[in-house]
Amino acid sequence: MDRLQAMRLYARIVETGSFTAAADDLNLPRATVTHAIRRLEERLGAQLLQRTTRRVRVTREGEAYYAHCVRLLADVDEVETSLREGVIQPRGRLRVELTSTLARLLVIPALPEFFARFPQVELDLGTTDRRVDLVREGVDCALRVGEPGDAGMVGRRIAALPQVTIASADYVRRHGRPRNLAELQDGHQAVNWASPTTRRCEPLEFMVGRRRREVTLPGRVTVNGAEAYLACCCAGMGIAQFPRYRMAQELADGRMVELLPQTPPPTLPLTVLYPPRRQMPARLRVFIDWLVERAASQFGSLR
Repeated sequence: MDRLQAMRLYARIVETGSFTAAADDLNLPRATVTHAIRRLEERLGAQLLQRTTRRVRVTREGEAYYAHCVRLLADVDEVETSLREGVIQPRGRLRVELTSTLARLLVIPALPEFFARFPQVELDLGTTDRRVDLVREGVDCALRVGEPGDAGMVGRRIAALPQVTIASADYVRRHGRPRNLAELQDGHQAVNWASPTTRRCEPLEFMVGRRRREVTLPGRVTVNGAEAYLACCCAGMGIAQFPRYRMAQELADGRMVELLPQTPPPTLPLTVLYPPRRQMPARLRVFIDWLVERAASQFGSLR
């Protein structure tokens, strides 16, 4: 059995949860299936499956290998179908990671248009603040706000997101509205943001002309998650900074108040990351191009 056949067999075992079911699906003897998986594990030097008399459990290494198998097999199927039809038709499943806010406000509202344009592409959307390992977890691409910092990944910057300094209306009633950075540092508090990786508290940042200035304010609460950061700000616990698109509704209805618009925070890069590959699948290429279009319509084109 060649490697491609072994990968298809392994994927069917994972998907059916059974050696017998996979053997039946592929019309193979059970002994052939068992032998092929044993040879596959020996070649990889890793245990992919844990077998008991009742069920098959996928190991952590097996989960990572399965994700790679699905992606590679989809690439093969796409190329073969395209050659038969004489044209490259984007098809297959993409696994995409992004924050829940970007999913809700940027990507999902326009998905019907994407699917109408590319009816044979399927998306598996993951929404998390955690920085996933694209290669180990079998992710095709990720949409990141801020400096991506992923060594070895290919990055395509698609937008520069304006930011805003805000506080709740209740906070402003209690503490006043600072008119400049000097007043900001005189008695005001922040909801402090700690990096999830370094645990270091990040200062507030402001652009004074073309110069970036950092301001560290005292704060009674420190968080390392986006939802907690927003919730604390809404509860009046201090000043925070967000991408403007995230707070547009809250600013419009008066729940939040913009502070110091004359010295705004620096813009945040929005980047699509994907693992380096000799040949980018058509489904990934068209999805990234669509994201560029979508970002330009929402945030303006990069200059």
